[in-house]
Parts: sequence; C-alpha cells; structure tokens
Amino acid sequence: MNLQSLRNTPGARKRSKRIGCGMGSGHGKTSTRGHKGKMARKGSSHKEGFEGGQMRLIRRIPKRGFKNPRRLRLTAVNVGDLARFEDGTEVTVQLLLASGAIRAVRDGVKVLGGGDLARKLVVRARAFSRSARAKIEAAGGACEVMAD
Repeated sequence: MNLQSLRNTPGARKRSKRIGCGMGSGHGKTSTRGHKGKMARKGSSHKEGFEGGQMRLIRRIPKRGFKNPRRLRLTAVNVGDLARFEDGTEVTVQLLLASGAIRAVRDGVKVLGGGDLARKLVVRARAFSRSARAKIEAAGGACEVMAD
C-alpha cells in the first residue's frame, strides 16, 4: 500500500447540499428552511441551550453543592520528590518548575508528606501538610510559608 493507492471508503465523502439552486436541486424554493417561522427568516438564531420553548436542560437538572470562587488551586508536590535536590538547597516554586518536579502552577504549591526525605532543605511554598512539615524538619530542614 502506498499513497497513490489510497481510496476513501464508499459513502465516506458526501456531496454538499446545493441550497437555493433551483427546484431541480431538491433544495430550491424554501432552501431547506421550511415555511415561515423564526428560523425561516434571515439573521435569526437561538440562544445557546434554547430548546424550542421546552425547559432548558441546564434548568431541569438538580443543582448540588457550592463552588467557592475564591478557592486556592494548589499544585501538589510530595516530600519524596524533593529528594532530587542537594543538601542545603533552597527549594522554591521556580526551582520545582525548572527541575520538572511540577509542570504548572496556578495559585501556589502545597507540599504533601508522601515519600521520605533525608536531605536538609529549606522549602518555600504556599502550604505544607502536617506530615510534610514533620519530615522536612526531622531531616534538619526548614519550611517557609509564602504567598506565591
């Protein structure tokens, strides 16, 4: 098989409707718009979600819970991921991004307690879990909370 021998599956490519090209086209006269009504007129359109007067889906389904618009969307980093840095390193958000420990940051970084740490590091982040703080300080390091 090569590029020259490739063919479409029969029926995969349909001819476009030739709308408004006379009665012989099968789509003449009203040009597939039907008779009268809002959508028969030019320039007409429906609002997004409009269902012809039926109650819209978004209004029919039940609403649950609450989403805080001021919530913090923190990127999680485990203590075990900090083991890649040398002793005495000052770990910041920029260093985490540069080293590939995290891919993107929205509202800051939270350090979680997964994994083990045997290096003395100064970690600067938006938040720390209790277990992460305990592991960093047990290794002789320090945790500094800062708004990123």
